[in-house]
Amino acid sequence: MERTPAPAELLTAGLQELGLELPGVAVRPLVGLAELVARWSPRVNLTAHRTAADVVRHLVLDALALHVALPPANTLADLGSGAGFPGFPLAIADPERQVTLVESRERAHHFQRGVVRELELPNARVLRGRAEDLEPEPQDGVVAQAMGPPSRVAERARRWARPGGWIAIPYSSTPPAVDPIPGIAPEQPRHYEVPLAGPRRSIWLGRRT
Repeated sequence: MERTPAPAELLTAGLQELGLELPGVAVRPLVGLAELVARWSPRVNLTAHRTAADVVRHLVLDALALHVALPPANTLADLGSGAGFPGFPLAIADPERQVTLVESRERAHHFQRGVVRELELPNARVLRGRAEDLEPEPQDGVVAQAMGPPSRVAERARRWARPGGWIAIPYSSTPPAVDPIPGIAPEQPRHYEVPLAGPRRSIWLGRRT
């Protein structure tokens, strides 16, 4: 029977494919994040991926591929972050970046608090609430995915981007159509591929004017 690769092996292979060199202190918390998701998922229904290896392959590496494709940002908000993706990997990959994860579901928020505590992530903070209801904390960059129709998502994300900051909506292989929104200037979409034969994805980008 063929041996299933360990989460750390999958992560290493994916990083090599991305050409991404992370600080040595980043690998362990990325694997630890996958293990926490796999441990909590049966109770909290965080994701359909039930093993740490699957979480690495389908969620962690997806977030790290997005990390490579995004514009730079010293501060970032992940709206509707769910199980903490892509926010936690974005924070771990760049310890100098401050990442705020916004999630409305109580159980998912409770899980996120546990991740920050157990993995000791000083540059990640979690807020509970709907992005459109909370008082926004404008950031250099905003990532919002799986939050609803793209035009509505971009409108909600605008409040969280500082003037000159960017808004990113990760999507499938074809960028979504977003209606013109006052105060947001669309930019050229970007594309990336998730390693280890993962899907090809696109990013709709806008800049707050």
